[in-house]
Parts: sequence; C-alpha cells; structure tokens
Amino acid sequence: MGPPKARAKNRPQSSLPKQATGRAAAFRERKERFRLLQEQMRDPLLTVLTILLAILMFVIAPLHAEGIIASQDLGLGVALVVIGAVMFECGMTPAVMVMLVALGLAATATMLRLQHHPRLDVYLDASAWILIGLALSWVVARAVFAPGRINYHRIMGAVLLYLSVGLTFVALYTFVGLLIPNSFSGMTVADSPAMASTMIYFSFGTLTTAGSGDIAPLHPIARSLCNLEAMIGQLYPATLLARLVTLEIEGEDRP
Repeated sequence: MGPPKARAKNRPQSSLPKQATGRAAAFRERKERFRLLQEQMRDPLLTVLTILLAILMFVIAPLHAEGIIASQDLGLGVALVVIGAVMFECGMTPAVMVMLVALGLAATATMLRLQHHPRLDVYLDASAWILIGLALSWVVARAVFAPGRINYHRIMGAVLLYLSVGLTFVALYTFVGLLIPNSFSGMTVADSPAMASTMIYFSFGTLTTAGSGDIAPLHPIARSLCNLEAMIGQLYPATLLARLVTLEIEGEDRP
C-alpha cells in the first residue's frame, strides 16, 4: 500500500464537477421559476397594494380616530406588507431601499411614542410616509405607464398612484403644520388619534377639489402645497386617460 497522499490522488474526481454543474443548473432553474412568478404576479400585486393602502387610509385611520383600534401597529404591518410586495416585484432597487429606511423611521417613531416623546414621533412618522409615498409612486408609475396591454390590474395601479400622491401630501401637510403653528384653520396638527384621519380628509378633499371648506390653508407655504395638489388632481386623470388610450391602441396594432 502506498502512502495516504498517494491514495488520495488516485481517488476519482469526476463526480465533483458533475455535482457543481447540477447545483448550478438547479439554481438557474429556481431563478427562472422565480422570474416567471414575478411576471405572473406583477399586475395582480398592483390590485393588492391598492386595496391595502385604501384600507389603511379609509378604514384603519377613521377607526383609530374613534379609539376603536390602535393604528400604529396596524400601520406598520401594512407598510411592511407593501414594502415586501414591492420588493418581490422589483427586487432590491433604490426605491425599495428608500422604503426600508422609511420603515425604520416609522418603527423608531412607534418606540418614541411609547416613551412619550411629543412631536418627535410625528416628525419621524411624516418623514417615513413621505419616503414611502414618493418611492411607491415611482414604482407604480413605471408599472402603470410602461408599454403593454391595458388590463384591470393596471387600472387599479393607476388608482394606487392617485392614492400615493394623496398620502404624500398628507405627510407634507403634517410637516407644515408642525413647523408653522396655525398654518391651517379648522385643524390643529398635533399627536392625536384623529390627526391622521383629519389630514387624509383634507388632502383628498384638496386633490379632488371637493373640499367642503371647513379646513383652509392660511400660511403661504400651505396654500402653495394645496395649489400644487389640486393641479395634480386635475391633470392626472387627463394624462392617465391619454396614456392608457395610447397603450391600448399600440397593443391592438401589434400582431
């Protein structure tokens, strides 16, 4: 018998490259399956995100204002699901990283609220929702206005983009109200259960130009933001309709 080193050299090595090739092939297959799943779920996720955001703003926020539920935990949960859905659809893009930073700010705000730090938690919450609103608007706009056939889910994505714009202005109005006291009449910006619901009511009343006039901007910066949101609310439907009609015509012309 030869020395151990010599016996080791005589062992067959052909199985190692085969195992490595098999693992690489399995990895490529899993990657391709995940890509196909992303393609299948891309449009349905727009509908899911629209429903989640609508529930957060128009169901959870009013119930929190009435003291029925605590929206901090549910809001963080909804934000986490939204970020997870966007990450599944787009991967680790800059928009997703911005949303993860926003999630960290929102979690910090929740901890500060439990420790009774006034105002600072509201600043952090507003910062988080500005980042989430802007990043979500960017991702959804690319999906909605991208080339391709128009379907139900892309229409829901257009609604989601509209909701994201209103949500972003909710956070901007919160910042203005915190930095400039008495910048709004009929509304006091302070850390209270009713603040989120009131801000959503005012923001979407401005976006749709259907405001009842019970809340009005007084400071020039607040008025400027209201003008900007109202212009977006008026121009967005016309721009959306023109783009969707163009995409539908292009889709019909393709073989």
